[in-house]
Amino acid sequence: MDCNEALPLLHEYLDGSLQGRDSAALKQHLLGCAECRKRLQQFEKMEALISAKTPSEVPEGLTERIMQALPPVKRHNPFYRWVRKHPAVSVAAVFFLVMFSSFVSVWNDDQELLVKGSDLESVVIKGNTVYVPAGATVSGDLTVENGITQVDGDIKGSLIVIDGSVNLASTAHISGQVKTIDEAFSWLWYKMNAWIVQLSDRK
Repeated sequence: MDCNEALPLLHEYLDGSLQGRDSAALKQHLLGCAECRKRLQQFEKMEALISAKTPSEVPEGLTERIMQALPPVKRHNPFYRWVRKHPAVSVAAVFFLVMFSSFVSVWNDDQELLVKGSDLESVVIKGNTVYVPAGATVSGDLTVENGITQVDGDIKGSLIVIDGSVNLASTAHISGQVKTIDEAFSWLWYKMNAWIVQLSDRK
């Protein structure tokens, strides 16, 4: 708690209406802050002076006029206090949300056919369909994004189909795995893994 937060609570503390965590936090702050202790003493003196000089009968409406003239007490909700106490976690959460929304946006917007692999000589592309003809062999992994994959031949590696479909003929043979990624979260996980692999290859 800082002095700006402590100041409006001093009035409640003097009235005896401050309880719970706020009361404990204010007492802790007063132990370490001479300036706020001095203010509290001034308020106590002022209150004693007023009660000594105040007549036994208070004019009608005086209390309401005084309460209306006082500045409103600023109350911070628990979430705001937590954010102020943990700025690093808050920044990380915002960064994650921004990155995730941008990934989802790219996932939704990117509809262009993309074919990746170390051996694409035997691959035939017609429109948005990628063919591995019967009798043809693709060495290594084959990745197809936003298209239809028709495999009649051999793939000596894994087949990864992102936001598309795959058809395997009876003559098809794939030595690795067939992965179909058709959800934004799975795509995000795949992209993160690919990025990590690229970073490790550069080292």
